[in-house]
Amino acid sequence: MAGESVMQLTSTIAAIIFVVMAVYQVCLFFGFPLGEFSWGGKYEGVLPRSMRLVSLISTVILLWFAYVLLKHAGVITDGLAVPTTPWLWGITIFIGLNTFGNFFSKSKKEKLVMTPLTAIVFVCCLVMLIW
Repeated sequence: MAGESVMQLTSTIAAIIFVVMAVYQVCLFFGFPLGEFSWGGKYEGVLPRSMRLVSLISTVILLWFAYVLLKHAGVITDGLAVPTTPWLWGITIFIGLNTFGNFFSKSKKEKLVMTPLTAIVFVCCLVMLIW
């Protein structure tokens, strides 16, 4: 019982952060001037069109990640057969590398905002893998 609660709590925390990051990517897609918080701070203000499309793709990926974590923990029981353990490993590795990249970003804004968010998700994913 306690293990299930830990899994559900950590998956929910990580999923909420993924959804927040997806909303941020939607804002980038629609031209909000928040470019310096992403992509290493390479783009100030509004992202160029090509990067806005990448943000749209990122939105879908982030929402998929949230779904996988919630499914893995049993928060979502929709009957779909999704092999969540391999996905969880992939998400954990990806978000770990992402945290590393954010930490060493040239953008102070990205480092300040995104590093803690991705670090929390990384720890949540590690807990889910170990639990």
